[in-house]
Amino acid sequence: MALSRAKKTEKVQQLAKELETSTSAIIGTFSGLTAAKDVALRKTIRGAGGSYHVVKNKLASRAGEGTKIEAALKGLKGVSSVAYTSGDPVALAKALSEWVKDNAEFTFKLGIVDGKVINISEIEALAKLPGKEELFSKLLFLINSPAQRLATVINATGRDLAVVINQGVEKGKFGGAAPAAAPAAEAPAADKVAEAHVAEAAAGEQPSGAAQPENSTASQGGAAEAEAPAEGQ
Repeated sequence: MALSRAKKTEKVQQLAKELETSTSAIIGTFSGLTAAKDVALRKTIRGAGGSYHVVKNKLASRAGEGTKIEAALKGLKGVSSVAYTSGDPVALAKALSEWVKDNAEFTFKLGIVDGKVINISEIEALAKLPGKEELFSKLLFLINSPAQRLATVINATGRDLAVVINQGVEKGKFGGAAPAAAPAAEAPAADKVAEAHVAEAAAGEQPSGAAQPENSTASQGGAAEAEAPAEGQ
């Protein structure tokens, strides 16, 4: 039964509202698709975060005006259906490509991703790309990996530096560390010499090793001359 003008307008407005936020779409066609398979197809598309409609070509063109998938809905011919999403286009392409492998009744016409129309081979290539979740996982790995390596290097450098410093200290290779022990070792000998000098002075002896006064011989000779007359008396 032909749709009335009012009914057509209503369907266009409803579809236009749904397509308003869509960024990607895959247009397909089918022949001899059973009701059970149609239900399975819709379920597959919903599972990929998309929506699905079998559309009249002219209505689809009008509904797509001003949307990001407008270019893919113009000039369609034959039986057409549109699977569209505002989410991950790769997930949608993967889901449809897997379903089509086992259901030859459905084939692709074209697709569109962020305003760029793509052909059938490009839809298949899109389906082979990693999805958003997989890309995010890889990105997080790449972000975390250098940080983990840097932390490992920093920790290893700190440990290696500590080992080198410790070995250098033990072998006296750092200036000022080893020579400082020499004066401490000599100190007891100097103290013993000073104590010996004090003991000799207390006994009325000239400290050993001390320089003799230059006039000591003359003084002793004068003392002898002074005592000589006393012997003649």
